[in-house]
Amino acid sequence: MKREIFILALLVTLVPSVFAHEVRPAYLELRQTGTETYDALWKVPGQGDLRLGLYVELPAGCTNESDPRGTMANSAYTERWTARCEGGLSGGSIHIAGLSATTVDVLVRLERLDGTTQVTRLTASSPSFVVAAAASAVGVARTYTVLGIEHILTGIDHLLFVLALIVITQGGWKLVKTVTAFTVSHSITLTLATLGYVHVPQRPVEAAIALSIVFVAAEILRGRQGYVGITARAPWVVALMFGLMHGLGFASGLKDAGLPDGHIPTALLFFSIGVEAGHFLFIGCVLALTAAMLKAASKLAPINQQRSAFLEIVPPYAIGTVAMFWVIQRIAAF
Repeated sequence: MKREIFILALLVTLVPSVFAHEVRPAYLELRQTGTETYDALWKVPGQGDLRLGLYVELPAGCTNESDPRGTMANSAYTERWTARCEGGLSGGSIHIAGLSATTVDVLVRLERLDGTTQVTRLTASSPSFVVAAAASAVGVARTYTVLGIEHILTGIDHLLFVLALIVITQGGWKLVKTVTAFTVSHSITLTLATLGYVHVPQRPVEAAIALSIVFVAAEILRGRQGYVGITARAPWVVALMFGLMHGLGFASGLKDAGLPDGHIPTALLFFSIGVEAGHFLFIGCVLALTAAMLKAASKLAPINQQRSAFLEIVPPYAIGTVAMFWVIQRIAAF
């Protein structure tokens, strides 16, 4: 296991974008206000006074009834306007110009007069979609599963927490049970927060998530010193407790997409399934890369005892340092 820990130390150094929580998607909301009229809300990630060059192209039969009103705040450009589309949007194609040249995704939410909604995810390889007459349960399941997978794989702090769990559980069924407990607990607070039953300020939540990573990293270090902490004895209990906080963080991503009326349970269920699938996809990649590097390392000279002891403490220190930076950064942003 000592060599595996060494490989995990290398993986920590390869984690990208340690200064950001996740890749923010652009967001388009179209709210139908009449038979042929829609209020549009368009949010694009930005930095300072600059924004991404992404632009909404509605079907050819649509014209603007009001000039777009744009503002720049909180590193995002927001634009609002009213459009009239002859015959409505059903069957028409909506395109995001410039999307194919970026790595940003776009979440599109259409709210119809009858209360039904359609939620779609657009990517660089698929920058447009055809508006359906009504959302289907299969379409909702597919969309929200992908959203769940994407959200966990772009949530660097959540992945770092899972990486710490890999180190302390040393893999196997203990890891599977621990990650499953983590998913169950965060699904509870995710559901409550998304449905509006729980209201917690996002910045303290993000700081607490980073602090949970510091705690597990400290538990790993204490274990190296011979002390068996609660995380080593019952990692699923710690994952269950901290998962409640992580679920509040997941809720922010789901709130951006919204929930389709008539398919709310389906959306919540498959978003959680997507998050769980993302967890095990990440774990599989870590273990596969570890196995490949161990095979390569086996051809080298064996690591002496002193160096092996040093390498054992690299992962928890690396994980804890990054997480502590996030704690300070997020508290300073209050």
